[in-house]
Amino acid sequence: MDTETKPPSAAAYRNLVTATVGFTLTFWAWDLIAPLASWYGDRLELSSFEQSLLVAVPVLVGSLGRIPAGALTDRYGAKLMFPLVSALTIIPVLLLIVVKDTYGLLLVVAFLLGLGGTTFAIGIPLVNSWFPPEKRGLALGVFGMGMGGVALSGYFTPRIAKHGENLPFIVVAVALAAYAVLAAVLITDRPDRPDRPVPTASLAARLGAAGRLRVTWELSALYAIGFGGIVAFGVYLPTYLKTWYELDPTDAGTKAAGFALVTVVFRPIGGWLSDRIHPALVTAAALGVVALLAIVQAFDPPLNPGGTTALLIMAAGLGTASGSVFALVSQVTPQAKVGSVTGIVGAMGGLGGFLPPLVMGAIYSAKGSYSIGFMLLSDLALAGCVYAWGRMRGIRPEGEDPAPEATKVTAGRP
Repeated sequence: MDTETKPPSAAAYRNLVTATVGFTLTFWAWDLIAPLASWYGDRLELSSFEQSLLVAVPVLVGSLGRIPAGALTDRYGAKLMFPLVSALTIIPVLLLIVVKDTYGLLLVVAFLLGLGGTTFAIGIPLVNSWFPPEKRGLALGVFGMGMGGVALSGYFTPRIAKHGENLPFIVVAVALAAYAVLAAVLITDRPDRPDRPVPTASLAARLGAAGRLRVTWELSALYAIGFGGIVAFGVYLPTYLKTWYELDPTDAGTKAAGFALVTVVFRPIGGWLSDRIHPALVTAAALGVVALLAIVQAFDPPLNPGGTTALLIMAAGLGTASGSVFALVSQVTPQAKVGSVTGIVGAMGGLGGFLPPLVMGAIYSAKGSYSIGFMLLSDLALAGCVYAWGRMRGIRPEGEDPAPEATKVTAGRP
């Protein structure tokens, strides 16, 4: 039997679980500032835009950092990269204790904290290499549940802070240290993949090759809408709920955690559906739902039940789209380039979450309303829905040739 058609081994599931736990912890670290944004705002007398910039900086750095992280994972493997990045993330987490009273230094540490957001591009090629094509959608969706670290941060960070303003950072730093040790022991790069040779070209050459694949940029655009929306809500929803619906920081963090939890649950559902239905169809349907509910929220419904319902359904759509887009990535990307392509696509997804908090903060400062921001989200989601339906249904798996023909993707082909 061909290696690709064998059922996943115990090692495959061990790597999946370990990578998902690491992704969760590093995402918690990556999102440490957002649940405390209003606390920083009151403490340092920050404007709405300054708060938005503070929570957006880690998103930007974590997004761009996925590009080299993915390419380095192709070259050196996740066994080295996962524990290394987890250990290095401890440094900015602890520095948040030192710089909490200086906005300029907080921005610098927020920049360094972006390192925690790069593990996405490390875990995707690891999981992709251990699972056969017909199981990858669900496996990648399960790994994607690690973005639930945002939900953990939204719920636990402000509550832990009530017992000591420095305590959340100490707890996360200890957890990261313990995980770095476990990851070094438990993660193994799959050794028996003849179709996934270790690349020998330079980092720039490999990123250039990945960048020349048309599908890289098509999927980047879709992921910027789906995952970008998740990141944007993850970092800005507590501020939005506190400002517009006048919730206290703990209540706002709890509801934001609920939003993030729904995205986490629906991400593997998006991958599972994509193993059975063309992932472009799943993506189009999910983004169509997001477009509709963003219009509803633009009319500022009462939080209970209208606003809560609209936000949670949007969360389900965004989570489903994130899972289906990466199911498509796993099908159309050459194995030796999965890390590089994942890095670029993941970076664009993260960048999709960088601008909305800034835009929302600027719009509210200028207009005293968030409606324009939700209408912009609706427009982008509708554009993604139309493109996924009209173009991505006709894409085929790519080999090393970057020009795809218009044939249907099948779940059983890599």
